Amino acid sequence: MEFQLQDEYIELYKLIKVLDLVDSGADAKILIAEGHVKRDGEIELRKRAKIVKGETIQIAEVTIKVI
Repeated sequence: MEFQLQDEYIELYKLIKVLDLVDSGADAKILIAEGHVKRDGEIELRKRAKIVKGETIQIAEVTIKVI
């Protein structure tokens, strides 16, 4: 899956919410806090991590390429 970044960055929990991978922003924050989200292969625990072009986010079997 690809996400076309319109701004300089997007916060991680907002990216997950915008792609409809969860029902709410709160669910996205829980997913991140429990260590289920990887950023470029490393577990990312910061809910507001600034995701920029070229990064890859992985949640279970879903891989998101930020372009």
